[in-house]
Amino acid sequence: QVQLVESGGGLVQAGGSLRLSCAASGIIFRAYAMGWYRQAPGKQSELVARITSGGSTNYVDSVKGRFTISRDNTKNTVYLQMNSLKPEDTAAYYCSAERGGRRVNDWGQGTQVTVSS
Repeated sequence: QVQLVESGGGLVQAGGSLRLSCAASGIIFRAYAMGWYRQAPGKQSELVARITSGGSTNYVDSVKGRFTISRDNTKNTVYLQMNSLKPEDTAAYYCSAERGGRRVNDWGQGTQVTVSS
């Protein structure tokens, strides 16, 4: 059974930084692409960042240059380093595991990020 556990969220002032972590179990982690999604109240979920099994990354335009996704296959963990945070980054953040273009996990509890102005 695939299980992803997000952590690292919190309350931070605008301009601050946070590092999110997502620990995976139940999959051969290195074989999966991993993604970070976010959902703000009243808004649709959006893919924030994605990293392939080979380490290639892509980002939504609004976070380019501020967020960095990385993975540690020895720890079965994917990270999202978030710098220069803005109030519009406020959302619940969730991670996903994907293979063949399909998400294989159920959504977890997520981790809340709140950025105050």
